[in-house]
Parts: sequence; C-alpha cells; structure tokens
Amino acid sequence: MADWVTISSLATAGGTLVLAVATFSSVRSANRAARAAERSLLVGLRPVLIPSREDDPVERVMFGEGHRVTLHGHGAVLELADGHLYMAMGLRNAGQGLAVLHGWRVEVSQPGPAERPDLDEFRRQLRDLYIPAGDYGFWQGAIRDPSDPSFEPLEGAIDTGERVTIDLLYGDHEGGQRTIARFGVTLNEEGNARSANVIRYWNVDRPDPR
Repeated sequence: MADWVTISSLATAGGTLVLAVATFSSVRSANRAARAAERSLLVGLRPVLIPSREDDPVERVMFGEGHRVTLHGHGAVLELADGHLYMAMGLRNAGQGLAVLHGWRVEVSQPGPAERPDLDEFRRQLRDLYIPAGDYGFWQGAIRDPSDPSFEPLEGAIDTGERVTIDLLYGDHEGGQRTIARFGVTLNEEGNARSANVIRYWNVDRPDPR
C-alpha cells in the first residue's frame, strides 16, 4: 500500500526546492539587471578630463589678487609674479558628466614609474571649478608662501624649463567617482610656451581597470 503521507511530504519538499531554485535564479537575474543599470547610470555621470585642444579659445584666468594669465589651447602656464607662483592648465571634459575639481598637487619630476599619490597630499581648491561634459575649461592653482616645500623647485623649473607634474583630483557632480588624472607639463617644440599631456588615471572610489 502506498504511503500517501510520505509521498505528500516528498511532493511538498520537491515543490519547495523548485520554488527556491526559481526564486534564487530570479534574484540573481534582478541583481545583474540592477548592477547593469547602476553602471549605465554612473557612465552617464562620469567625467574624463584631458588636455584642451590647440584650437580651443584662449582663456584669461584671474587669481584672487587680480593677477591674470593667458592660457592657450592644449597649454599650461607656470609663472612667478610679485613673489607668488601662479599655475594654470587648459582642460577638456571627454566624459558624459560634469567634472568637479576637488584638489591638486604639483611637483618637479622626471619621467618614471607612475604611482598613485595619497589623497592627503592634495591641496584643496580654493575656488570651485567645473568642466561641462564635452566642453573645455581650465584648472588654476597658486603657491603664495615662499617657504612652501614646492615653491623653490617650481621657481627653478620656470628658469630651466624642467618637466612639471600636476595631479588633479576630480569627480562627478554628486561627489562620487573620484579620479586622479596626472598631467605632464613640458616646454613645446619652440621652447617658448608650455603644453600639457595626460599621463595616467587612477580610480579612487572603484577598482582600477588594470
């Protein structure tokens, strides 16, 4: 005689297992869809800073004291005036989201292995700077204290034309997706102006792709 109680229990257990498997598959699929949607959203907000183009309009960049520098496309400025060091660099946003500049660091350096700098090495921007998606703009920074450790090396680089490295910390307009972009600033072929070229990017809030 069939043991209907046992059969019923097995049938219930089988149905529960099938339901559990279906639920697990559904949850996994939903999670994949959610992650894909999140990545798509972040891509739509992600800025990517590169040097400005040579044919971008000339910028007149003003500092707090009223000092102005002239910045040409794909160019950078490093100059000493009234005991202050003034720096500026033309930028373009190749990404899809608004770029918000958070901070910067600068050093006189030679080409070599590129290692990501620590966040506590960055100086905070005193002025909010934004680069719209697909548009051009600029970065500016100044060192006004001659006792600053970076002052003397940069002052020397003005005279010698040495290579200067500028690291920019930026993110999207919601404060996320922070990225460090390293730019090398060197004299152009004529030796009468400086140009900027991007060297390396590091992700701060997400894994690096390499």
